[in-house]
Amino acid sequence: MAAVFPTVREVIALDPVRVGAPRLVAGEAGLDRPVRWVHSAEVPDIATLLRGGELVLTTGIGLPADDAGVRAFVNDLAEVGVSGLVVELGRRYTASVPRVMAAAAQKAGLPLIELRRPTPFVRITEAVHALIVDAQLAELRATEEIHQRFTELSVEGAEPAEVVHQAAQLAGCPVVLENLARQVLAYDAAGDRAELLLESWEQHSRRVRPQQAGAGRTGYDPDTGWLVTTVGARGQDWGRLMLRWPASGSEGDRAVDEAGVRDDAGAPDAVPVASAARPQPPTRLVILLERAASTLALGRLIRRDAEGLARQLHATLLSALLDHSLPVSEVALRAGALGVTLERRRLVGVVVRHREEPFPAGTEAAQTRLRDLADAVSQALRDAKLSALTSTIDDHAVGALLAIRGEEQQALEAFATALHRGRPELLVAAGTGVDSPRDARRSLVEARQVAEAARHDLGGALVHRLPNLGLAGLLHLLRDEPRLQTFVERQLGALLAYDDAHPKDVLLPTLRVFLECGRNKSIAASAAHLSRPAFYERLARIERILGVDLDSVQSCLSLHVALLARDALRD
Repeated sequence: MAAVFPTVREVIALDPVRVGAPRLVAGEAGLDRPVRWVHSAEVPDIATLLRGGELVLTTGIGLPADDAGVRAFVNDLAEVGVSGLVVELGRRYTASVPRVMAAAAQKAGLPLIELRRPTPFVRITEAVHALIVDAQLAELRATEEIHQRFTELSVEGAEPAEVVHQAAQLAGCPVVLENLARQVLAYDAAGDRAELLLESWEQHSRRVRPQQAGAGRTGYDPDTGWLVTTVGARGQDWGRLMLRWPASGSEGDRAVDEAGVRDDAGAPDAVPVASAARPQPPTRLVILLERAASTLALGRLIRRDAEGLARQLHATLLSALLDHSLPVSEVALRAGALGVTLERRRLVGVVVRHREEPFPAGTEAAQTRLRDLADAVSQALRDAKLSALTSTIDDHAVGALLAIRGEEQQALEAFATALHRGRPELLVAAGTGVDSPRDARRSLVEARQVAEAARHDLGGALVHRLPNLGLAGLLHLLRDEPRLQTFVERQLGALLAYDDAHPKDVLLPTLRVFLECGRNKSIAASAAHLSRPAFYERLARIERILGVDLDSVQSCLSLHVALLARDALRD
């Protein structure tokens, strides 16, 4: 990133330089190089004494007379990394600098400026050094303000949107905070139009490829103008903070264009000035962006640590209610200290889970999914303005004991509505409301059972409760009942035995499609992709094997219940 130094372009625009009628001869591509120091020299081997970044002033009286010597002098300066070479005409060179010098400078990309009038070098040196000191002091004051501002934000626990807003205000540039999926979490357009800033953001963000120095976390993409730093801590990165630095010319650019490279008659130079390459952002903006990123990372850690401790306490109290490890009175007392009043409230156990579980329990993917679910439940409770104890209760579900002051069903629906925003795949199950902490366990256990059963219920209820469970859900609740297992074997055992003995001619799917089509043989045959005679023949075999009449409503009802019960047993 650019240090706090003026560029060659800005130096040419200074009054002590303009007195000398400067003319750019070669190396226009290097006009935006920073000038770290100004050095006067009249010896050909001065390059050995330089460190890079210097603007070299000379009259040329000590330079070699031969072309090879002049070429070597220019090449040595370029190799050591000087910012530019300024030659005063009149003592060694009268009309212009030698062509070989201009050609060597152009080839090396080294700015070569000739002064066509006598100019005291000491005034140029004083002006440039004063510019450097003033800029460094201004940068120091700006940096101090940045540190103070973001320290205050860290202490106050400012939200990400406020941190981004302050960064944009201090920089005067648009700032965007995105997650690792290129989704915008917070932004401030700094006076620009937000729709222009965020339009097709994901595609635009993927085109930003910052050039990072070494192992640093901050980089700049000169093609798009975005300064980018990674946001995260403790080895866990979760986002990127991006600042769009304006690509328009600076005051120095305009000054040079207006006055720095024209001759006495106002005509353009023989060597035109090409459009300047996009300069690097100043160090102040790098510090600002990194401090803002640190504030965001620290704030997230503090919130997560606080939430983590609270969740541990919530988990302890919910477990105590379920397994009686603590007296109910102590649970109520400790819950009240956490801000969740259980006395004189309507208590409702709630369980939230995904309908489908694509990841095996205990895997990292399943744990991440469960943590995200816990975050979503906590946020939904805040959005619905509800008080509750909440914690994970197994490898796939999050439980909560809601302490409701108002109407029970209304509160449950408000919670479920907030939870389902953007998450339609979540299932919310609630137990029967109770009026005492001593009965809270019953509501929690019932909510867990309803959540298990509701996964097999095709109904689209916002909140699943015991009274509105379908037959499949009821059978799922009863799946451990031995009498249900005996019923399934008595109804379907003979057909299952036949299918085991004839794996290429199984009949259970035929029975299932017949029952699910409401005993309509024509529709069932079409659904089974069989001709009617073939389908009717298979139904006849099923009747013989089971010893039933499939025209009997009662027999078909028993068989359908047995099929649903078998599905529950096999889950």
